[in-house]
Amino acid sequence: MYPLKFEPYLREMVWGGEKIAPFKGIKTKQRNIGESWEISAVPGCVSVVSNGTFAGKSLTEVMNEYGPELVGKKVFAKTGTEFPLLIKFIDAKSDLSIQVHPNDELAAKTHPGMKGKTEMWYVVGADEGAHLLSGLTEWITPDEYEQRVNEHTITDVLASYRIAPGDVFFLPAGRIHAIGAGAFVAEIQQTSDLTYRIYDYGRLGLDGKPRELHIEQAKEAIDYDVYPDYRTEYSRVKDAETKLVSCKYFTTSLFDLDKPCAKDLSKLDSFVVVMCVAGGGSLVDHENDGQEHVVTIRQGETVLIPATSTGIEFRPDASMTCLTSCIE
Repeated sequence: MYPLKFEPYLREMVWGGEKIAPFKGIKTKQRNIGESWEISAVPGCVSVVSNGTFAGKSLTEVMNEYGPELVGKKVFAKTGTEFPLLIKFIDAKSDLSIQVHPNDELAAKTHPGMKGKTEMWYVVGADEGAHLLSGLTEWITPDEYEQRVNEHTITDVLASYRIAPGDVFFLPAGRIHAIGAGAFVAEIQQTSDLTYRIYDYGRLGLDGKPRELHIEQAKEAIDYDVYPDYRTEYSRVKDAETKLVSCKYFTTSLFDLDKPCAKDLSKLDSFVVVMCVAGGGSLVDHENDGQEHVVTIRQGETVLIPATSTGIEFRPDASMTCLTSCIE
């Protein structure tokens, strides 16, 4: 196989901004683009390959034909023909709704056939004063939660963080959260679009109608435990791999590079998603059949390295910052 690129799926949102297209270096007539779905297997929004032999084929078609080779035998045995991660860039011109995602067990019970959602954010850019909400600052009961939503005081018990580029937040299913105005993030998550919207500031949708809330469903999904800090702390290492998040759904690392750097994949039975969040250069993919593939990658692009790869080399033009995500 070879490294795959995909056509981005741009989504106009009531809270969306104008940063995604210039960040990605593309032109579009769309406005208020809140999300660029870089790699998606969500029904109705399935990514289409844009390069090489598979150009024009959907990710689902490639998975159906080459699933184990693309994602790895172990991953394929668990997830089947559905690609397991949803990869996005998100640009918030205004505050997103306060929301929560159910875990797999609750999702299976309430929405048969659907998965829950654990996710993470990497802050790519932040306007002055930009913030994120993540987790509770005090313990509340499910009834107190509902009362606070109805009284418009739910934000009083949510942890708010001023953010800067490079900040990382891990969001296990059940954690209340929201992206605030001025935040530009990369989001890695389970393949699921199951969201319980808790509070939306009385805002109207693009259709001019109030957006649906899921207050009752969220009551059962929320993790009411309180933690001392919801921001992920890490020590950034230059010109080497820096592990950011590791859970059963994905492992994500940071490569902040001014020099070439290699990542050995010979013992990894998984795909690797590479998101370029700054700069650019090339990726050299070494396949298990001895072939070598070189693909360019620039800020705002995402490349899917197949599980048949034994290793990749990052070769920055001057500098490049990339996120890699796989399933270990």
